[in-house]
Amino acid sequence: MQFEYSEKVQDLLERLKGFMREYVYPAEATYMQQLQQDRWGEPPVMAELKSKAREAQLWNLFLPGSRYGAGLSNLEYAPLAEEMGKVLFASEVFNCSAPDTGNMEVLAQYGSESQRKTWLKPLLNGSIRSAFAMTEPQVASSDATNIETSIMLDGDEYVINGHKFYISGLMNTRCKVMIVMGKTDPHNPDRHQQQSQILVPTDTPGVKILRPLQVFGYDDAPEGHAEVILDNVRVPVSNLILGQGRGFEIAQGRLGPGRIHHCMRLIGQAQRALEMMALRSEQRVAFGRPLSKQGSVREDIAKSACEIEQARLLTLKAAAHMDRLGNKAAKDLIAMIKIVAPRMACNVIDRAIQIHGAVGLSQDNSLAHYYAYARSIRLADGPDQVHMMQLGRNLAARYAAEHPHEHA
Repeated sequence: MQFEYSEKVQDLLERLKGFMREYVYPAEATYMQQLQQDRWGEPPVMAELKSKAREAQLWNLFLPGSRYGAGLSNLEYAPLAEEMGKVLFASEVFNCSAPDTGNMEVLAQYGSESQRKTWLKPLLNGSIRSAFAMTEPQVASSDATNIETSIMLDGDEYVINGHKFYISGLMNTRCKVMIVMGKTDPHNPDRHQQQSQILVPTDTPGVKILRPLQVFGYDDAPEGHAEVILDNVRVPVSNLILGQGRGFEIAQGRLGPGRIHHCMRLIGQAQRALEMMALRSEQRVAFGRPLSKQGSVREDIAKSACEIEQARLLTLKAAAHMDRLGNKAAKDLIAMIKIVAPRMACNVIDRAIQIHGAVGLSQDNSLAHYYAYARSIRLADGPDQVHMMQLGRNLAARYAAEHPHEHA
């Protein structure tokens, strides 16, 4: 495997790092202040940063195809996503934030020309935001075949009824469309062909946002996580993506890149936590000497660096396999990094909080919010247990097939 980045990626990475230093890091405090004035709108400083990012040609870097994005492979995008992950809102500055990225990938890969014109184009321009509505409160959504939302054909329209929650992005006033996953054929004997995905404009009658949901006490404004009722929501037949019964097919195409993008960003967060930890240990004195002279603190720093590098290399390997062999062939590696990276980030950020003491729990830095995000990713895009169950099943079958004549 080639570990050296190409000149193209090195140039992009240096430009991105320079942009972060010059504009994004200095804007962190301003961004948080402006959010207090309008929780669900776009802070003015974000609009300014986006304009600068477009001028700097650091825009839509996540899309692997050159038709809509920067034409980067997953492997090439990895260090860029890691750098963006160091600031919680930075991905949006470059139009590379979830759930918009996944929705843009769905529309680019599976959408009709009309759907792309109506929704993909404004998403690519950053003029609107979007949401993805799959999870439901009444069923175990870790098994997506459980989803109960109905999408029933009625003439030239689909009628949608259901109850969704933790729908990230839907609280944002700029969120204009969501992709809803539900059942168009609930009695199909193949449970993986019962579901479909459909585009629902957020201003459609019957879309009722009940409340924003919190994550460890954070409302994650301005995107938020909504609980929403879909009450006889009617949309045209043309809003169905790809075709009836193809919801799982779309979901699998969407979730591979989405999962690894989360891991890339988490590595960036963990790396920044490590840097904060190291700086704190040099600056703070306890028992007559800097914390960095304490053996346990040195061990925490060393362990964190090792764990970050391990996760980084596994992420790069998974990305390389996705590029060479496709998402399906790389599914085991994607599962591995989805298991490893959030746990690693939780551990590293937890150590950073411990070394910071009480301030690590406060609003005076990002560590507590980093931890909340990292912990939530152990559930997002499939919980750890599901990834381990499927990975263990795949590995057991593979090794048994490779050694059929050996006996334990």
